[in-house]
Amino acid sequence: MIGILIFPDFQLLDAAGPISVFEIAARCTGKTTTGIRVLAVSAGPVRSSSGVEMMARDFKSANAITTLVVAGGAGVTDAARCEVTRAFVQRLARRGMRVASVCSGAYVLAEAGLLDGRRATTHWGRTRDFVARYPKVKFEPDQIFTRDGNVWTSAGITAGIDLALAMVTEDHGEQIAQDTARQLVLYHRRSGGQSQFSSLLELKTPNGRFGALLSWARENLDARLTVEDLADRAGMSARHFARAFAAETGTTPSKAIERLRIEVARERVQSSREAIELVAETTGFRDPERMRRAFIRAFGQPPQALRRAARAG
Repeated sequence: MIGILIFPDFQLLDAAGPISVFEIAARCTGKTTTGIRVLAVSAGPVRSSSGVEMMARDFKSANAITTLVVAGGAGVTDAARCEVTRAFVQRLARRGMRVASVCSGAYVLAEAGLLDGRRATTHWGRTRDFVARYPKVKFEPDQIFTRDGNVWTSAGITAGIDLALAMVTEDHGEQIAQDTARQLVLYHRRSGGQSQFSSLLELKTPNGRFGALLSWARENLDARLTVEDLADRAGMSARHFARAFAAETGTTPSKAIERLRIEVARERVQSSREAIELVAETTGFRDPERMRRAFIRAFGQPPQALRRAARAG
C-alpha cells in the first residue's frame, strides 16, 4: 500500500506524478486495485498551490501503508513544523517502512530527523537554504533522486516520477518499470543530473560568488581543475570550497567543470571538423572514451552522433 502525504499548498504534480506511476504499474502487473491512499493531518479536501484539491484520509488510515511519499510545495514549511506530521513520519520510519520525499518534501523528512547522516537531495533552487538548515545531511545537489537505506529523496517536482519508477523497479522488476514508463511516454531512466536544469547552465556568463572562478576555468579547461586546484585559486580550503560551491550553484565543483567541458566540447564537435581525439584532449577530457561517456550522460548520445546530426541539419 502506497501512502501519499499532502498538506495545504502542496505541489500538485509532486503527488499526482508518483500516483500515476504507481497506478499504471499496478495495471501492468494485472492488479484491479491501485493500493494508493492520499493522506493528510485532517481528512477531507486539501487545496494544492494551484487551487486544485485532492481528497485525503487522515493518518489513522495508514495502518496498511508500506511506502510513504511526502509531497513538497509552497506549504512545506508549515508542514515540516507540524508536530503531528513529524511524529507520523517518524513512526513509519521506525517501523522500517520505505519513506520518501518529492522536491521540497525533503524538509519534512529533515525536520523529522530522518536525513541526519544520510544522503539526500531536493530541488536545486533550495540547495543553499537546505544545506544551511541541515548540516548533518549528506547533501547531493546534482542527483535526480537518492536512496539511503529505507529513506528516498528526489529533486524537483517531476523527479518524483523518476523516484516512483525506481521504486516500481525494486518492487516489480525491470520489465514492469519499463512498461510503466512506456505507458507514461517517459524515459525509464533519465540521463544526467539536475544541474542540467539549474542556473548553472548560464556558465557562459557566470555571475555570483564563483563567477570569476568559473570564467577562468572555462578558459583553462585543458588544466587538471581538481577541487583542490579550484579551492586554492578561490583562497579556500577544499572542504569549505566544495560546500560553499554546492550551496551557491546547486552542484559540485567536479560536476560544474564537467559541464563546462561538455558545453565547449559539444560546440567544437558540432561546428568544426576537429578530430574527436583532439577535442577531448584540449577540453580536458584527455581520453575520447571519457568524453563519450560524459556526452551520453548529458545528451543521451555520443559526440559522433551529435556531429552527424549537426551536419545533416
